[in-house]
Amino acid sequence: MNDYTNTPHEIGWDDEISNESSYILLEEGDYDFTVTAFERGRFPGSPKIPACGKATLTLEVKTAAGAASVKYDLIMWSTLEFKLHDFFCAIGQKKRGDPLRPRWSEVVGSQGRAHFKPRTYTKKDGGEGKANDVEKFYDYNPARQQPSGQQQSMWTPDNAPSRTPWDTGKF
Repeated sequence: MNDYTNTPHEIGWDDEISNESSYILLEEGDYDFTVTAFERGRFPGSPKIPACGKATLTLEVKTAAGAASVKYDLIMWSTLEFKLHDFFCAIGQKKRGDPLRPRWSEVVGSQGRAHFKPRTYTKKDGGEGKANDVEKFYDYNPARQQPSGQQQSMWTPDNAPSRTPWDTGKF
């Protein structure tokens, strides 16, 4: 029997099967996310958009029930450039009004905040399914998102204590 923990692998014919489905459907709302994976791929084309590049992101949202994994595609086509803009503003790589050459190698591990909403779709067998979807990304807030391993300050601009001017030499 192979002993792989969280690494995708082929299951042997005589291996024990114990993993159950752990899909978590998020309730509509605003959630913090971490980008856990990024893949370059090709969008095959549609009636409105020709074949072009696409970035497939995996966003992880931590909930009380566990971690929800959300796939999100960024289609590399000019009419959808606003989605690239919104995503890169959400992870702090871009500021509104400034141009950006994306640093794709820094996407995994980035954190942001978005509005998630369940989406209903038709399965291949004709049944109805539900999936997590990003409805809107919010601009990066450095007080809210910190690189992993760093402690987040409890003070944000909204609740910071008032400060009095410091007079040198007075105690």
